Amino acid sequence: MLIAGAASNWRVDRMSVVDRNILRMATFELSHLPDTPAAVILDEAIEVGKRFGTEQSGSFINGVLDAVRRDLASGRP
Repeated sequence: MLIAGAASNWRVDRMSVVDRNILRMATFELSHLPDTPAAVILDEAIEVGKRFGTEQSGSFINGVLDAVRRDLASGRP
């Protein structure tokens, strides 16, 4: 699972519901919508996290999704 690898120091139950669902949606978009630039997907997810998540959501989502993006680009499952 891409998110679990990218957020290896975070148990899923420690993540807020909002952050977890944003990560799920953005990970799907990164892995299944190749015509959408990764930068656009990350930016949208970060902005949604800032608006509806906690104070730390934007930076947390950015870090996890950047790791997911790198894993996908390198061909890692």
